[in-house]
Amino acid sequence: MALITLSNAHLAFGHVALLDGADLSLEPGERLGLIGRNGAGKSSLLKILAGLEKADDGLLQLQQGLRRFYVPQEPAFAAGASVFDVVSEGIAEAKALRARYEAHAEGEDLDALQTRIEALDGWTWEQRVGETLQRLHLDAQAKVEALSGGTKKRVALAQALVAAPDVLLLDEPTNHLDLDAIVWLQDLLGAYRGAVVLITHDRAFLDAVATRIVELDRGVLRSYPGNFAAYEATKQRELEAEALANARADKLLAQEEVWVRKGVEARRTRSVSRVNRLLALRARRAARREAVGRVRLDVDAGLPSGKIVAELDGVSKSFGGRPIVRDFSATILRGDKVGVIGPNGAGKTTLLKLILGELPPDGGRIRQGSNLQVAYFDQMRETLKPDATLADFISPGSEWIEIGSQRKHVMSYLGDFLFAPERANSPVKSLSGGERNRLLLARLFARPANVLVLDEPTNDLDIDTLELLEDLLQNYEGTVFLVSHDRRFLDNVVTSTIVAEGEGRWREYEGGVEDWLAQSQRARGLQPPPAAAREGKAQEPPPPRPAAEAPARRTKLSYKEQRELDELPARIEALEAEQKALSDELAGTELYTATPQRVPQVQARYAQIEDELMQLLERWEALSAR
Repeated sequence: MALITLSNAHLAFGHVALLDGADLSLEPGERLGLIGRNGAGKSSLLKILAGLEKADDGLLQLQQGLRRFYVPQEPAFAAGASVFDVVSEGIAEAKALRARYEAHAEGEDLDALQTRIEALDGWTWEQRVGETLQRLHLDAQAKVEALSGGTKKRVALAQALVAAPDVLLLDEPTNHLDLDAIVWLQDLLGAYRGAVVLITHDRAFLDAVATRIVELDRGVLRSYPGNFAAYEATKQRELEAEALANARADKLLAQEEVWVRKGVEARRTRSVSRVNRLLALRARRAARREAVGRVRLDVDAGLPSGKIVAELDGVSKSFGGRPIVRDFSATILRGDKVGVIGPNGAGKTTLLKLILGELPPDGGRIRQGSNLQVAYFDQMRETLKPDATLADFISPGSEWIEIGSQRKHVMSYLGDFLFAPERANSPVKSLSGGERNRLLLARLFARPANVLVLDEPTNDLDIDTLELLEDLLQNYEGTVFLVSHDRRFLDNVVTSTIVAEGEGRWREYEGGVEDWLAQSQRARGLQPPPAAAREGKAQEPPPPRPAAEAPARRTKLSYKEQRELDELPARIEALEAEQKALSDELAGTELYTATPQRVPQVQARYAQIEDELMQLLERWEALSAR
């Protein structure tokens, strides 16, 4: 039997229908990932399931005695409360019942109280709270207002876990958590006995946790069994089938429109059925749920910086005797996409300020490149002005924005970021979390910069916007420093990662998160055994290296090979341009409407180019290594 069943739910704010006859059921043990566009109504739906809000219409049915616990996106706690006090609020009923039992109030039914306390496991509630705090590495006596965003999130999760609900409802649980905490949370949810409904845009997290994906799209809920990777594959097939069906319908409608405009035949009695069919086609076309608009991202890379953006040699920095950066060396070149990874409080912001020359080192040498134009994306949204209008925040004092060689009206520019013209004069404080992040991106990209510093840009962004931001950063000609705990986003963008390895030590790895994990694992495997295990062999001379293991000598390329190497970049660029043109053609509708018979050939050529590119890149790597 379903734990929660929502039937024919309707919810609207103004003229926007967030739920339009939505249906949903949650089975025991399910881990349901709820996804959708920013502003689609996911948080409102989660609050309806939690019983905190009511739909305008529809029926919500709960299994008898069902216990639910809701963890909001931004937890709020009473001022002055300790972590222990806040977490123990998760078992407030058990605490109150035991206090009543111990008070022995006159007329109190002690047998009924005892039965209920035992059902809630309330006799040992202090022990349960203590064990949970220990598992989550939380200080029971710490004051919640002094905690970081990530630690507050842990406190809210501890409060939920102590309650041991049948259904756990989580709104963006990975926001403000570092990579280790995210891995811990996904392991915890994987072993959780109850059902879970969570809103998140962390695709790797959804892959690891979800057993079903539910998409909220323009008021309608669509269910996809499996994790996010399974959803992506199914969704792609659905979109391709929908595009073909829409193309055929549009072609038939165009033919009927031409016929009806001939005028004479349409008025004959024997053609009334055909006119009725045309009217039905028009009605279906008008009612079609078109794909909603997509954010159009563009950024002005400004004037190019010098080839070297920053060069660090043995740099160290400490605060209060605590080493934040210790003997770190690196060279950042123009066009590098650098991910910065580390637990909360490791000093990621300090390291970035050192690299960009905003903070002097205690030791070592830093050399900055020339002509650096730096733009920051502020994680804590400190630059947001709640009472300013959207238009004034983006372009104060002017109706126009210059982006490279383009000049855009502020209304048009806000439209690129999915803000309707009528909202341009709305205050910033009226926006949702995802919309505020979109507004910050709009402001960031409205200014020329050849160095972008993005501190947790993925928080609250929907998956479509994340993918578009990935594309923009991949094609951005400047340098990017990216602080994020979204593993998939980092893997898709960065060319190298700088990782905190404890006690102020930082190390640079080639590639993204997966590359870092693989390289660090190999490095641990190559470490020498402990000194005690080496004592017996300390005096033994190392065995001679076989001739076959002698280091390979670099050989000079022949004239033909050198010429091939020189031509490879142009060949690769030409293939990439052809592939992009084919991708644009496949993404549009003209191909499906005008020449649908070409679709298989275009798709086959696209796949063929992918294989050819891999061969050329492997050949380029082989020749370059020689």
